[in-house]
Amino acid sequence: MKMNKIVEICTGSYQDCLAAEKGGASRVELNSALSVGGLTPSLATLRKVKRDTSLNVVCMVRPRAAGFCYDDIDTDTMMEDARILLENGADGIAFGFLNEDFTIHTDKTKKMVDLIHSYNKTAVFHRAYDVCKDPYKAIEDLIQCGVDRLLTSGLEAKAIDGTELLHELQNKYGNDIQILAGSGVNAKNANKLIEETGLYQVHSSCKSYYNDPTTKSEKVSYAYLSGEHICDYDIVDVNLVKNLVEVVEK
Repeated sequence: MKMNKIVEICTGSYQDCLAAEKGGASRVELNSALSVGGLTPSLATLRKVKRDTSLNVVCMVRPRAAGFCYDDIDTDTMMEDARILLENGADGIAFGFLNEDFTIHTDKTKKMVDLIHSYNKTAVFHRAYDVCKDPYKAIEDLIQCGVDRLLTSGLEAKAIDGTELLHELQNKYGNDIQILAGSGVNAKNANKLIEETGLYQVHSSCKSYYNDPTTKSEKVSYAYLSGEHICDYDIVDVNLVKNLVEVVEK
């Protein structure tokens, strides 16, 4: 059966979501703090996006930067965040729980999946998967836990370099879990990625930059970028979204 191709845009703000929709995307992953890989978004942002757009909104639930081995306090916070976001219109939740040995924490994953499914929404395991040492055991654990979709780069820094594993995962497990390819995806490489893997969903930040001159002074800096972008923050570029959607969904 031929599947409709889907472009998902990684967003970090209400403005990013407006840009994603204007560019033709139908689904977003909504975050805050993309500078550290994405954290849980604000409730106000979710409410505004659901009120003002027709986007399918998958909300990130991640309480802090760094890895994905969470204590009980972090885990309880994540469960409560997910519940609040689901009650306020989130169409899905992206999350990840790992053990210290780089395996899936199946108990916490199953608990989160059950919560998401109790709202009849989509459970997405994010790129925490890409630091797992055994990708086959990890994806089998996710399927066993009932995860609906896996965001992955094929355990590489960029998805285009992970095509061999992505193809294998799609062929072996694609009927049991959706595989969403992300990291470094753009209009120039998306078709090659899709053709070499057999995937039908891609995830992209379609990133550009906007300047805020108050980012740094002579002695104090709040910059997280460097070089020519030192006083910038990243945004979703409408034209980059349009180009990607045209390439993928044509």
